Amino acid sequence: MSTKEEVLEKLKKSIEELDEDLGTEAAKEAVELKMDPIEAISQGLGAGMQTQSDLFDEGEVFVPQLVVAADIFEQCVGIITADLSEEAKSATSLGKVLICTVESDIHDIGKNIVKTMLAASGFEVIDLGRDASSADVVATAEKEHVDIIAGAALMTTTMPAQRDIVNLLIEDGVRDQFKCMFGGAPVSPEWVKSIGADAYAENAAEAITEAKRLVKELRG
Repeated sequence: MSTKEEVLEKLKKSIEELDEDLGTEAAKEAVELKMDPIEAISQGLGAGMQTQSDLFDEGEVFVPQLVVAADIFEQCVGIITADLSEEAKSATSLGKVLICTVESDIHDIGKNIVKTMLAASGFEVIDLGRDASSADVVATAEKEHVDIIAGAALMTTTMPAQRDIVNLLIEDGVRDQFKCMFGGAPVSPEWVKSIGADAYAENAAEAITEAKRLVKELRG
């Protein structure tokens, strides 16, 4: 039987080497050892995802590898949390993120990368896809009780939709219940600050870092 340290190392390696069989084996061992699910997910699988994220930023791995890594991550999380109650499962999630490409914007490659990385880092992600109406974004965020609203704008002409989301939250009197994180090629930290949002992310790795910080702030 493997030790806890060996299982964490195997979980990490399964993501780094895109080895589904190793991941499944390690996840089952984590259950047999009655390991803390949060520890197995963050220190094992999450550490492997961090490696993939760093390699992605350095141009060493590409979107297809990230997608495979995220699939293995999800399968392993499924095994590790299979016997947990819904309440305990939500405790293993770092937080709930609603992600979209904003109204009138049909680009989604960047958004999909961020979604993959968020899910693989332990966040629960609701994806509204591209050209998501600001009203839909706010309504869904309220209904699903998300922690973070993340919206990408890839054209200068669609950036105002990010401001619309913040304004609708204010109109509904729920602005303080959510953290708003925005990004996209034409978007800048200055713009995000000027519209009253909470965070700017330039790339997927930064989105993960900011999302973790925002959830900490929310839960205070």
